[in-house]
Amino acid sequence: MDDMDWAIARELQQDARLSFSELSRRVHLSPPAVAERVRRMEDAGVITGYHAHVESSKVGWGVPSFIRMSCFGSRCLLNDPQVLQWPGVREIHRITGDECCILKVEAASIQELQVLIDRLSSYGRPASTMVLATYLDWHPVTPVRPLDG
Repeated sequence: MDDMDWAIARELQQDARLSFSELSRRVHLSPPAVAERVRRMEDAGVITGYHAHVESSKVGWGVPSFIRMSCFGSRCLLNDPQVLQWPGVREIHRITGDECCILKVEAASIQELQVLIDRLSSYGRPASTMVLATYLDWHPVTPVRPLDG
């Protein structure tokens, strides 16, 4: 990606609803050129979708948590595609270390979090951590730069 692609990506990450006309005005490029660059980034898998950020706690998902799972072999939850469809499961990441994966989950109540943890225990040993406060929920992707120092 060149600097112009990054300028377009930066604008779209801030507001994915921008028209090509407005986007072109912001990055100082013609609308057809902007449309072509966006299409190329979509085709290359750089832009994977356009989403609305919904505040979970405002719609009933008030108990965010992370759950580390120790599960391996055929009973590992990573081998069960149904887990991806469970309400409240927001992200699943395979990780290194003593655990197999970590899940970002949200529940409507402590009782529902307990039900989810109990459900996960059939796959292995869950270890949960409740989120007390979130200081950075999302940050735009930027070009890779060497760390200072």
